[in-house]
Amino acid sequence: METAKARPIECRLMVIGAGMAGMAAALFAARRGISTVQAGLTGETLYASGLFDLYGVSHGNTRELIDDPWQGLKQLEQNHPEHPLCRVSTHQIRSAIDLVTDFLGDAGHPYTGYPNKNARLITPVGTIKRTFRVPETMWAGVQALEEKAPCLIVDIQGLRGFSAMQILSTLKPSWPDLKSASIDLPWENRLGPKYAEHIARGLEVEAARRELADAIRPHLEQVKYVGLPAILGIHDSEGVRRDLKQMLGRPVFEIPTMPPAISGIRLKEAFENHLPPRGVQSFYHHTVHTIHRRANGRFVLELGRTEPETTVEADNVLLATGRFLGKGLVAERQGIREALMNLPVCQPENRSCWHRQQFLDPKGHAINLAGLEVDDRFRPIDPDGKVVYENLFAAGSILAHQDWIRTKSGTGIAVATAFGAIEAMAGSGC
Repeated sequence: METAKARPIECRLMVIGAGMAGMAAALFAARRGISTVQAGLTGETLYASGLFDLYGVSHGNTRELIDDPWQGLKQLEQNHPEHPLCRVSTHQIRSAIDLVTDFLGDAGHPYTGYPNKNARLITPVGTIKRTFRVPETMWAGVQALEEKAPCLIVDIQGLRGFSAMQILSTLKPSWPDLKSASIDLPWENRLGPKYAEHIARGLEVEAARRELADAIRPHLEQVKYVGLPAILGIHDSEGVRRDLKQMLGRPVFEIPTMPPAISGIRLKEAFENHLPPRGVQSFYHHTVHTIHRRANGRFVLELGRTEPETTVEADNVLLATGRFLGKGLVAERQGIREALMNLPVCQPENRSCWHRQQFLDPKGHAINLAGLEVDDRFRPIDPDGKVVYENLFAAGSILAHQDWIRTKSGTGIAVATAFGAIEAMAGSGC
């Protein structure tokens, strides 16, 4: 094992963070031939829905549902020019999304969607969600919802967090030809308690898919589509779906499940397995223990699992450490601080301004807009607008002036700002 005292690894870019923004930044940098080292904990990806939200609900107090995200982004730029998505051009956003979805397609998880509007699909609680890019395994569900066609929603007995009856009770009034079924899987019973990952990995075997099809077949009368929880394999989910479609003679689609989800496992394993062959030197499940900047401007970082093991010297650093869940930001009694470099954080004046009285207040909470203020090249700036370091960049949910959960824009912000930061770095010659 390397130690922090061994000869340092030298690179042009150090990406700190292994969520969607960090993974996207590493991909974009590798594509440009930039020598890249990446460190971070990939566990946060397990909470991803697998959907590529770009901009689904308007930013601000109106909470307007967005069907055309590009028109919505034009309005966002007019009304909230400080929002991170307004620092990236439409062309850059399209390029960023295409590059990431092409990468995932090559890894066995193709995506699809409309070119200029959000798709509408079913959530695990039966509500309808708007999103821009959808795994191919879920696309037939978008079509079924549009048509309001006769559709069967299936759950697995003993599998927690997904109820076909819950979905039915929510959607039945507006979708009369919807019905549900709860089935048992004999092969899964042999494995003990039912876990989504067990089922998903099991379905990569053809015999298990035949048993699943046999269990569903008695419920297919007058059904045009079949919806299942997102359990159709890990590494070739679209292949599993196509096989089931052929066995059942009907389009089959997945419905996202509650996190941690199989869709998150797919993303995590796709990035972990396919980024290193593209030239990214990865230290997944490692954290940055120390970082300092030399007089010549280069950063020196010590990485390790529980203690420093490896030293990296980098010309540039990109922070994609997330917000509170990713521990990029830490909330304390004195205020909110950036955890790694103690960078200035744009935040409410004091703790009493963090939250509104109502948890589900439609205006949201000010704390969810906290983060790093950056310039148009995604370099963190201080309260006076001065760039902290010319060769330090930031991307993703750590950025200020956005509430990605409320606006259904998490993946859009992650990949678009990562693309903008890498383009700025590459263009500056840093």
